[in-house]
Amino acid sequence: MHAISIVAAESSGSPITFLFLPLLLVGAYFLMIRPQRKRQRAQQELQRQIDVGDEVMTTSGVYGFVTGFDGDIAWLEVDDNVQIRVARQALQRKVDTSQGETAVPTDDGAGRASKIEPSDGSAADEPSK
Repeated sequence: MHAISIVAAESSGSPITFLFLPLLLVGAYFLMIRPQRKRQRAQQELQRQIDVGDEVMTTSGVYGFVTGFDGDIAWLEVDDNVQIRVARQALQRKVDTSQGETAVPTDDGAGRASKIEPSDGSAADEPSK
């Protein structure tokens, strides 16, 4: 019986020790879990707002125009008369054409596409000779 009372006396801690774990859990919630849920809600809202005719980029970096929806599948036109189907969840963002951001290459007059200029207005890096 004497050993039991010693173990019980050693396991009692200060109130600071008991407050540390709940504070750690609350901190983890506000620093990790809550921001992640906020990003998920924003992404779901964006996916609901995408409509036919919008230019979008998928999570894999494919640009295209939305031509239709079939349940959870979106049809994207990636080139003239070339359509692919992707999961609606794969639509990462809308392409903002009002700020000059586009996935359509420009024609340099020689029948071939020239380099696409970055959307920030800076010139594309030329290869060194």
